[in-house]
Amino acid sequence: MRSDKTQAPPNTPLVEGVDLFCGVGGLSCGLAAEGVRVVAGIDVDPACQFPYEANHKGARFLLRDVTTLRAEEVKAFWSPGAVRLLAGCAPCQPFSSYANTATVDKAKWRLLREFARLVAECEPDLVTMENVPRLQQAAPFKDFLRALKRGKYHVDYAVVNAADYGAPQQRRRLVLVASRLGPVAVPEPTHRGPANWVTVRKAVGHLATLKDGQTCKEDPLHVASTLSDLNRKRIRASKPGGTWRDWPPQLVAACHQRESGKHSAGVYGRMEWDKPAPTMTTLCNGYGNGRFGHPQQHRAISLREAAIFQSFPEDYCFVPEGRDVVIKSVARLIGNAVPPKLGEAVARALYASLPGESTPA
Repeated sequence: MRSDKTQAPPNTPLVEGVDLFCGVGGLSCGLAAEGVRVVAGIDVDPACQFPYEANHKGARFLLRDVTTLRAEEVKAFWSPGAVRLLAGCAPCQPFSSYANTATVDKAKWRLLREFARLVAECEPDLVTMENVPRLQQAAPFKDFLRALKRGKYHVDYAVVNAADYGAPQQRRRLVLVASRLGPVAVPEPTHRGPANWVTVRKAVGHLATLKDGQTCKEDPLHVASTLSDLNRKRIRASKPGGTWRDWPPQLVAACHQRESGKHSAGVYGRMEWDKPAPTMTTLCNGYGNGRFGHPQQHRAISLREAAIFQSFPEDYCFVPEGRDVVIKSVARLIGNAVPPKLGEAVARALYASLPGESTPA
């Protein structure tokens, strides 16, 4: 459900949220689905402006580098008397398991410190953050925790799996929640364990059949990347849940035939119908970039399928009507997003920290 269609749960305080590093609005989408009135999304990437504004009509999008953002500008978004939430997911490249820590741009480490600065200067009632698990070992995160404690916040954080909260995707993320209004805890799973996870089949099994390179007439985002002739042969030789080791030798890439590449089994894979999807990345449109092959159809997953695996609503809009869909660009936006289902769980946890309140139904 989009944020412009939601209302705060009855008999609960009005919580207004400002979403830093908002991207296309995944976190905003989840917060709004549980009744938070998201009033603003802030991001430095102009590609995020259309999808954010199109799906969050009650919120303002501010194209801005947070390092130049002043507390007075953030405070102006909140209404008098509202419970104020400052949320965000600072870009995680410096802490990602894919990053080369020897060459990563350390300037991006500043972004979490800028988040801490804005918390200290704005003094919101509630704070939440989502990021990659490795961040919890990094100095910027420890500094962030110290800043919250100086601000008299109750704080809890943990590494969670988005599949445990209803996202049809295995995605481990560090989630932090903080409240100045009462004790707060990382949300309890709603779909704990494999028996309760949402599967690929349940999530996308109803979508129209596609060939590689084809676009669905009814939904331009249901589009699959074109495969090379060699990759068409490879995907036909791939088994759901299998690896390139299942292929005949003539299809195996030269890099995987060398000793150094024999252990790289996590590419050129097909998903399995009755398990959640793997983690969506910014390269989730490419069959050779991970386990992004469709379980049955001989193609990589479509952009719409990737968005659904991230738990976006099926009608979430990423590209203006009539505009060409640039697959790599939209895949980047989808892969960088916070799963809305995690946002929903966070909202419930924050509501539970309000004095005299329980988690809204």
